[in-house]
Amino acid sequence: MIYADNAATTKLDIDAFEAMKPFMLDEYGNASQPYFFAKRPKMAIKEARKIIAECIGAKPEEIFFTSGGSESDNWAIKRFTTFASDIRHIITSNIEHHAVLHSVESEKMYSNAQVFYLNVDEKGVVNPEELESILKRDRTSIATSESTLISVMLANNEIGTIQPIKQLAAIAHNYGAIFHTDAVQAVGHIPINVKQLGVSMLSASAHKFNGPKGVGFLYSRSDLVNYIDGGNQERGLRAGTENVAGIVGMAVALKKNCIEMEAHEKKIRELEGLLIDKLNHSGLDYIRNGTNQLPGNISLSFANAEGEMLLHRMDLKKICISTGSACDSVNTRVSHVIKAIGVSRKYANGTIRISLGRNNTEDDVNSIAEAIVSILKG
Repeated sequence: MIYADNAATTKLDIDAFEAMKPFMLDEYGNASQPYFFAKRPKMAIKEARKIIAECIGAKPEEIFFTSGGSESDNWAIKRFTTFASDIRHIITSNIEHHAVLHSVESEKMYSNAQVFYLNVDEKGVVNPEELESILKRDRTSIATSESTLISVMLANNEIGTIQPIKQLAAIAHNYGAIFHTDAVQAVGHIPINVKQLGVSMLSASAHKFNGPKGVGFLYSRSDLVNYIDGGNQERGLRAGTENVAGIVGMAVALKKNCIEMEAHEKKIRELEGLLIDKLNHSGLDYIRNGTNQLPGNISLSFANAEGEMLLHRMDLKKICISTGSACDSVNTRVSHVIKAIGVSRKYANGTIRISLGRNNTEDDVNSIAEAIVSILKG
C-alpha cells in the first residue's frame, strides 16, 4: 500500500508510541489524584505542556489540552459568544474547516452573533485589505475590545494555501479584536511562533503531526470560559480525566517534528516536484490549486474527470488519496473550498488531494503518477 493522504492523518511516530506505553500499562494512575501513584502522570502532563509551549513560542500556562482540532476550534469560538446578552461579531473566511464554519453558524443561531465572511482569491488567499475594510466600515457597530472575534486558518486543509496570518492578526488587534487561527494542518510542518504571528488563540491536533488520535491543544492568551463542567482539570476550564498517554505522545511527536522539520520539508518538496514534473510531461489537462502551499499538500483538478472515480480506482491499485477534504468524504459534491476559489466546472469535479508525508519515497511518487496517468489515459 502507498499512503498519500497525510493531510487526513499521519502514521504514529514510533518514539511517541514508546513514550505513551508506560502510561497505558504501568503508570496508569489518574493524574488528578493526590496519592504518590498519580505523581508521575501528573509530572508527565506538566512536562508535555512545557514542551508543546516551547515548540510554538508560548508559555506553558497558555496551553490547554483537548480531544483534537475540532474541539479546540469549537472552544475558541464558543468561549467568545457565551454571553448571549452581549452583541458579538465574528469574522471568518469562506474556506475554513467545517469545525470553524459550523461553530460560527451555531453561534449565529443561538447567540445572535453577527457574522461576516472574507472572500479569497483564485489561489485561496484572504486579502488583508478586505478585513480592514470590514472593521473600518463597521467600527461604529462593531464594538471595540473583545467583542469581535476573527478566525482565519493558518493553512487550508484542502489546497494547502498558507494565509498571511501575521498581517491579519495585526489588523485585528489594531481594532481591538481577538484573533484565532486554526493551525491544525500547519503545526509540526512549518515553523510557528505564536508571539511572532500575533495570534490570540491557535488550534492544533496531534494526529496531523505523527502523534496519536483523539488529543490536541488550544493555545490561548485570551481569557477562556468553562467548556466542560465537572472536575478541575485544565485549570477548571475543561473537566475530564486527562488522556495522559495521548498528551505525552503528542508532545514527543511535535518536538521531534520541529527538530527534523527542515530535513522533512526538503525531502517532501523534492518528492512534490517530482510528482508535478511527471504529470506535466504526461500530457494530462489539469490545474494545481492554491499557492504558497504546505509541504506535500497537492490539490489537483483534472479536466473532464471525476475525483470520486479517481479515488476508488487508485484505491484498487492500493494507493490512498482523497477527494478534496477527507473530513467531507461522504459528500461527493464539489467542496466549498474549490467553489470559493472559482475552479471551473471543467476541472472542479475532477479534484483530488495528494498529501505526502515524511514516510513517502521516490518510488511512491513514481507509482502515484503512473497510476493517475494510466487511469485517465487508459
